[in-house]
Amino acid sequence: MSSDFTVALVGNPNVGKSTVFNCLTGLKQHTGNWPGKTVSLATGRFLCGKEGFTLVDLPGTYSLAAKSPEEEVTRDYLESGQADCVVVVCDATCLRRNLALVLQVCQLTDRVVLCLNLMDEARQRGICIDTARLEQELGIPVIPAAAGRGRGMEELKACLWEMCRGKREVNPEFSLSKYSVFSGNHENMTDFMAGIFVREGERIAARCLKTEEECSSFRKRLDAFLTGKFTGTATMLLLLLAVFWLTIQGANYPSDLLQGFFDWGQGRLTAVLGWISVPPWLVSLLMDGAYATTARVVAVMLPPMAIFFPMFTLLEDLGYLPRVAFLMDHRFQKCGSCGKQALTMCMGFGCN
Repeated sequence: MSSDFTVALVGNPNVGKSTVFNCLTGLKQHTGNWPGKTVSLATGRFLCGKEGFTLVDLPGTYSLAAKSPEEEVTRDYLESGQADCVVVVCDATCLRRNLALVLQVCQLTDRVVLCLNLMDEARQRGICIDTARLEQELGIPVIPAAAGRGRGMEELKACLWEMCRGKREVNPEFSLSKYSVFSGNHENMTDFMAGIFVREGERIAARCLKTEEECSSFRKRLDAFLTGKFTGTATMLLLLLAVFWLTIQGANYPSDLLQGFFDWGQGRLTAVLGWISVPPWLVSLLMDGAYATTARVVAVMLPPMAIFFPMFTLLEDLGYLPRVAFLMDHRFQKCGSCGKQALTMCMGFGCN
């Protein structure tokens, strides 16, 4: 399928951007790196009418301030003008936090569509968003969706077709030009500029949210506990210790079983090789060298990986890992890194 248009997919981490990407492309994707960077970009294709669309899934980012390789790749791609249209995926349950990125993208291009994902979860939490008012405030199309259930994807495709064909007018309302401290060049977004985007996003969200109750009191108390200075750190340490303990202790039993199975297989295979008169030096090379070494590595490494990575995936799906990154960000910034590095250090614990 030839591609007539290119669409960029942008959004904060953990807003369901990958789910939107998979729904549109049907899991038909290709992964490559942005030139000069080791940051991967997933690309896929989908069909709308008779036109083919190439969808580029840019790295998740909270801003375009280019303080990390992911943010730099996202900003450079948008500034390159390769995309005929940009879809910004937002979490409907955290509209205030997500709108800052929408406003930043609107400063780089006016061909923007807002995909308001997780609308089903927002309704469950008692959050009601006036999408018509939000569209009016932003001056760009707003498509409510629940990508996990496949809702809103056809409407999004139709909107993208209209945007790329120039059949839908857009007029982003917010512009930095009204602030006298800016000369119109927004390539280097300072912290002061980021603060303006945040405040403007909060103002727009306040006008479009029909209720101030974004989550239950229990969720608020839980979030405050998990991200507290003392309670959050203690919880994180205890939880990571529990994960490591379960991984190490839980892996002992399957490791012993696997090693016993491989030892049994080695004895049987050695007997077979002797029965067919294989030279002893070759038997030793195959069984004591290649087979025994491979069996030992598999028996030792496979069970911990089979326990540790599913547990980390579960913590990620529960939304706890971003809170760990938040807790550790201040400490890691002191050594020139960021809080997300804490998670990669945990994953590399066994080999380190």
